[in-house]
Amino acid sequence: MRTHKALSRSAEVPGRALAVLVALAVALGAAFVLAPSRLAAIGTEGGLSSQRNLVDALSPAFVTYWTSGDQGFPPDLQRVVDYWFRFHVVKGVLAAALLIVFVALAVRLWKAFLRSSGPGAGGRGLASAAILVSVLALVSLAALMANVQGAMAPFSSATALLPLGAPSGQLAGAIDQIKQGLAHYPSPSDENAVALKVMVDDFGRYHAVLAALASVVAVALIGLSVMAWRRFAAADRSNGRTRRTMRSFGVLSAVLALIVIVVALANTDTAADPAPALLGFYKGGL
Repeated sequence: MRTHKALSRSAEVPGRALAVLVALAVALGAAFVLAPSRLAAIGTEGGLSSQRNLVDALSPAFVTYWTSGDQGFPPDLQRVVDYWFRFHVVKGVLAAALLIVFVALAVRLWKAFLRSSGPGAGGRGLASAAILVSVLALVSLAALMANVQGAMAPFSSATALLPLGAPSGQLAGAIDQIKQGLAHYPSPSDENAVALKVMVDDFGRYHAVLAALASVVAVALIGLSVMAWRRFAAADRSNGRTRRTMRSFGVLSAVLALIVIVVALANTDTAADPAPALLGFYKGGL
């Protein structure tokens, strides 16, 4: 009787662990959507927690910075940049936590799928859940990379919020001047050369960060692909489910690694010569 109870308890542990992980994923997902703007706005005057207020504060502050021609940000722009930095830090931490939870969930679900037998509804359900969670893990990884990038270069990240597609008033004039300056960059005769250099350097750092992150992810994906192919080769030929799963992992990881390598190379090129890309950004708001 004790042995039976012990076995029952041990069999319940994975289910309990899955329930805890699912609950954590739901809580962290809600926090990822709702918490960053509120937490980042703590101690910030003027209320920047809504995107409309943020854009309303950013546009005149950006114009002031550009017309000043100084290297340092004026107080109003620094307040926005600091807020945007904290926003990305909070989102990055939550994205990292989500990634850990989804990876833990995916590992458990894939192991359960490989242990299950037969092509019944239970096996299909496990496979579907494992695929969904794996996709969510990839989404969390992308969110983590984007928010690390934003935290490392919050000024360039914040400028993406400017209404570049249809600027008006002083902002339109500033953007026209920026485009003219970038078209002839570097231009020592430009009265805004100092501010323009700061913008170009920060934009280069923005892409250099993503290039570095993408390189690390590409190496990790290549490692996962190699591991999957090794498990595929080591699996018994009679174990078709394991072989098919590992083969799929190997192919998918390799394809994702190639995509990420392309992203890393593209961002490396942009980081090496950021002015043309920044000009394209201000021309099209891309």
